[in-house]
Amino acid sequence: MSDSTDITMKDIARELGVSVATVSRALKDSTRISAEKREEIKRYAREHNFFPNIIAESLRKSKVQPIKIIGVIIPQFEHFYFSSILSGIEEEASLRGYRIMVAQSRENYENEVKICQTFSESKVCGIIVSQAKNTTKYNHFQTLIDKGVPLVFYDRISTGVNASRVVVDDYRGAFAAVTHLINTGCKRIAYYGTLLTMEIGKNRYNGYRDALLENGIHPDEQLIKNCDNRTDAETITPDVMRLPDPPDAFFAVNDDTAIGILYSCKRLGFRVPEDVSICGFTNGQRAIACDPMLTTVEQRGTRVGEEAASILIDQVEGRLPKNRVEKRVVRTKLIIRGTTR
Repeated sequence: MSDSTDITMKDIARELGVSVATVSRALKDSTRISAEKREEIKRYAREHNFFPNIIAESLRKSKVQPIKIIGVIIPQFEHFYFSSILSGIEEEASLRGYRIMVAQSRENYENEVKICQTFSESKVCGIIVSQAKNTTKYNHFQTLIDKGVPLVFYDRISTGVNASRVVVDDYRGAFAAVTHLINTGCKRIAYYGTLLTMEIGKNRYNGYRDALLENGIHPDEQLIKNCDNRTDAETITPDVMRLPDPPDAFFAVNDDTAIGILYSCKRLGFRVPEDVSICGFTNGQRAIACDPMLTTVEQRGTRVGEEAASILIDQVEGRLPKNRVEKRVVRTKLIIRGTTR
């Protein structure tokens, strides 16, 4: 039998000379089948990349309700944007009779892999995930898809697997922010962003770059930094402001980074926005708690969460085909406050 061909329980039964019922029981670890035979069947299934579709099976049985627990993987609980997405997921899930099981990867690939395995073993009906920053291998996600587990990405999407996703319009948000800075007289605009290996990083950087180029400004590599948190922003900003030709504005990939820039500039004696304008990207609670209040791009995290949960539940309940890849984009909005002119 070719390994490249999708196999069924009937195929396994035929190859091993047993009944389909025996294969089914062995894959469920039934003690009605001998340990030796169970291991033989499970080994053959693994070698041929066969995984029983637990969710589909539960839906087929009219007397058995599918498990109504959604697994959610979040990179960091303390990040306002992710917590707002979680609120949206929970609200939509609750409205439709589902509960959520939440775990955070803490921006760690190994943790993410373990969580996927745990959720799969717990037989959640689907998983909603934003990948960790250092995730560059996607076998753990592909395994879930191969097992028939619905998978929906939010915010940080994986281009390594073909799965549904919900994102904000990162490119247009960044483009609008930088265009606003230019329209208010800024010419030397620094960019503090995340790794370009992630789609979110690429899209926000491209929006920044294209806004500059459209206005006849060439991006200066000295002003482009890999920085996406407040601590690093406060560390590197003094050196950036001591350049022979320092920036007159900053566009940051999130609000925390922007606030780090803000307080660093104020400590250096620069006036905001008279000397330096600053724009973030989130519109969390901290954006209105700083002085002056932060101009930022609103991401509408709650809406992102609602859309992600809606897609997943529709796939679980058969309203959307499991093999259909849904791609939804939530619009951003520029919120102008006191850190820009």
